[in-house]
Amino acid sequence: ICIQQLLLVVLCLACEGISLTDCGARAKLPRIVGGVEAPLGRWPWQVSLYYSNRHTCGGSIITSQWIVTAAHCVHNYRLPQVSSWVVYAGIVTRSSAKIAQHAGYVVEKIIYNENYNHRSHDSDIALMKLQRPLNFSDTIRPICLPPYDYDLPGGTQCWISGWGYTRPDGVHSPDTLKEAPVPIISTKKCNSSCMYNGDITPRMLCAGYTEGKVDACQGDSGGPLVCQDKNLWRLAGVVSWGTGCAEPNHPGVYSKVAEFLDWIYDMIEVDTFSNRSYNASKLFTPLGTYQTLLGFIVFIMNQRLL
Repeated sequence: ICIQQLLLVVLCLACEGISLTDCGARAKLPRIVGGVEAPLGRWPWQVSLYYSNRHTCGGSIITSQWIVTAAHCVHNYRLPQVSSWVVYAGIVTRSSAKIAQHAGYVVEKIIYNENYNHRSHDSDIALMKLQRPLNFSDTIRPICLPPYDYDLPGGTQCWISGWGYTRPDGVHSPDTLKEAPVPIISTKKCNSSCMYNGDITPRMLCAGYTEGKVDACQGDSGGPLVCQDKNLWRLAGVVSWGTGCAEPNHPGVYSKVAEFLDWIYDMIEVDTFSNRSYNASKLFTPLGTYQTLLGFIVFIMNQRLL
């Protein structure tokens, strides 16, 4: 599909009164002072990835049918186990009773970056395509991807969220989504001999505190590191690795999303327009195909054309 055709579709959707700038926004909610539990709708792009009925990793919604997560979450779970993955969106509590009230989204396809190295953790990023599109609401929304030149200075405050362990010993995994602010740490500082001693590649970024105490941990993997850009939130990183959890001089390490934009666009574009269901007679159908196309157009308009 050419840009002219894409713009024609955009104009038709605009005539229907459909907003094309919904990523990175969230419902207006009061901030919890001194708390760590996140209220419903605060991080509407956060999802829980279940494998064989168990929370395994986090992820972030980027379109109505695509989730970004970490490659190490899915590297050992490729075909034929793809159908064992279920994505839960629009939740903050993942107890059995609460999960039973929500219809999970079955995963159709998993694509992990071809350059992923499980030893160095380099290129630790993956995409999940859902079998059916998400219905966006105040509690389910996509996160904006960063621009190509997105380079955050050290000290920039960002946020992490997830259902991972709340103690380094791995004993306690919470039922309720947790959140925490973490400052960006420059790559130069993170690569110093007192931190990671050169292990941080250009495709990684660090965030946390030199004294430790606040960090992502097991179970948070694949989840979002988000930073506010004016009135929008952008996906700066994907929870990847670290030495221990919240240890001094060992901050969390994240896959730097800005370094993978071309790969993300290419994977979604190739899949979208090589799928036979996207013929001319179905471009404007009101249900699943339409929603997926709309999600892709939102994605393109917000990220590549602007």
